[in-house]
Amino acid sequence: MGKVLIVYFSVTGKTKTMAEFIAEGVRFTGNEGEIKKINEIKDVNALNGYDAYIFGCPTYHKDITENMKTFLFLAKNANLEGKIGGAFGSHTHSGEAPKIIYETMEHVYKMNMVNLGYLLLKEGQVGTFEGNRACQDYGRAVGNMIV
Repeated sequence: MGKVLIVYFSVTGKTKTMAEFIAEGVRFTGNEGEIKKINEIKDVNALNGYDAYIFGCPTYHKDITENMKTFLFLAKNANLEGKIGGAFGSHTHSGEAPKIIYETMEHVYKMNMVNLGYLLLKEGQVGTFEGNRACQDYGRAVGNMIV
């Protein structure tokens, strides 16, 4: 059984809900999906011991939040090259955050990213049957990459 770390930041609870359904999708594949809030990751050692990583953040002012930027600089030192990765987030109007995270993981960290790309949901979709299913499918796709 593999381990997937899902790290997220959420203000309204929408991105947290996404993380929970993504973790459920990971578990559908027989792997462990561990969810942590971004502020629970205190140092680079907290990122050790996982087979895959999924990072999530809502879009604010067409960007990722400052604490996600800080987290991504920390994660850069975790030697995630070749590890499986994915990114997700919610938005109200523009939705840039998951793309920024995904591309950082792919191009800066050199991770093996899920072929679905990043998962982006409008806030109104989060918590709906379709939105929950999209999150589960995303988690399942990442979980299925673990050999």
